[in-house]
Amino acid sequence: MTLAEQISAMIADKKFKDLKGLLVGDINPVDIAEAFEDLNEKELIIAFRMLSKETAAIVFVEIPADLQELIITSINDRELKEMLDELYVDDAVDIIEEMPANVVARILKTADPDTRRTINEILLYPEDSAGSIMTPEYVALKKTMTVIDAFEHIRKVGVDKETIYTCYVTENRHLIGVVSVKSMLLASPQTQIEALMHTNFISVMTTDDKEFVASQIKKYGFMALPVVDKEQRLVGIVTIDDAMDVIEEEATEDMEIMAAMSPSEKPYLKTSVFATWKQRIPWLLLLMVSATFTGMIISSFEAQLAAFAALTAFIPMLMDTGGNSGSQASVTVIRALALDEVEPKDVFRVIWKEIRVSALCGATLAVANFVKIMLVEMLLLKTLSFDAAGFKVAAVVCITLAITVVVAKLIGCTLPILAKKLKLDPAVMASPFITTAVDAISLLVYFAVASTILGV
Repeated sequence: MTLAEQISAMIADKKFKDLKGLLVGDINPVDIAEAFEDLNEKELIIAFRMLSKETAAIVFVEIPADLQELIITSINDRELKEMLDELYVDDAVDIIEEMPANVVARILKTADPDTRRTINEILLYPEDSAGSIMTPEYVALKKTMTVIDAFEHIRKVGVDKETIYTCYVTENRHLIGVVSVKSMLLASPQTQIEALMHTNFISVMTTDDKEFVASQIKKYGFMALPVVDKEQRLVGIVTIDDAMDVIEEEATEDMEIMAAMSPSEKPYLKTSVFATWKQRIPWLLLLMVSATFTGMIISSFEAQLAAFAALTAFIPMLMDTGGNSGSQASVTVIRALALDEVEPKDVFRVIWKEIRVSALCGATLAVANFVKIMLVEMLLLKTLSFDAAGFKVAAVVCITLAITVVVAKLIGCTLPILAKKLKLDPAVMASPFITTAVDAISLLVYFAVASTILGV
């Protein structure tokens, strides 16, 4: 029996004492949040009220926005304030950004003045900035403190801080150093913090892009990263859990854009049919219109196709292979750009590499396709005659295939870099756009080669 089924059964049997014992036991709050998603509204509210204040705050952060809204509208102001007091400020901000105006007004009204002021300050930062995801709940130390003084300070304030493993040394609010709890534990109790702190630290600005902040945390393996303003005053920290959320959010957004969809912040099953339609239809309309060029090219070469009807059969293969080749290159380069393995200045190095790769791929595919044409079209299906005319058609197809692969990979590797240079999301230049462009180019190459070799 799953946890959700156990909770439902206990509520149905009115075994509330047993339910409270279950929920205040050793079950991880994240597992409780997962179980809550499978409860109906009545069961959710009953079970939520059984949680301790600390557990309720963690569970509340982990459940989807629609369930958060349901809980807020179902509990009284006292219960809401108790829960808000347990939340870290950055989590409270994330929740507020998902809520409708009337719910936000109630949250801000219930929160204590200091929390309300801090929340409002964070909400003023741009949506994708470091300031929007930071928390002001960090441990600040003075350089004149001894280790024993520092630990005494941590004991007093640490319970309300998001992390205590890294502490920040400030002087008149300016960040002057960083010190870890590990280094303090290993030092003599009378050692001053100034002797232990690192002054060559990594920090980010409040206006830096949150994706950059997440990449810095990943790059240096930090648990948290300090955020400073223009005057180098420490205003908050970004913790690793927030960085992971950013990385997941950006990866999801890139995947949706690469699939020609407008990004959505809601889970798939929580998104309505109409909302999903709105995400997909603009791109489909755009790609449908752009694909019209392919039809125009085919129509303009009707005479050549009529003279050599066998050419028509190879069009889908050429277009699909070109599209797939372009997609391979684009996805590889987009990933490299996202991981900072490639920068716009590396464009010629990327092009030179893709030329060599595409030449090898094109030659391999051309040879394999020539063998396939001989075995299938000439000997098995007999759609091509085993003579000079048949070999000319095979040559047209194989030469076009090799050229198409080279062109497709060059387009696939350069468009994302161009987008990055123009300050656009490289994911926009992914499979759909590249496939449409390559389709048109492959047809133009196909008919040009056919005109040259077959004389049509």
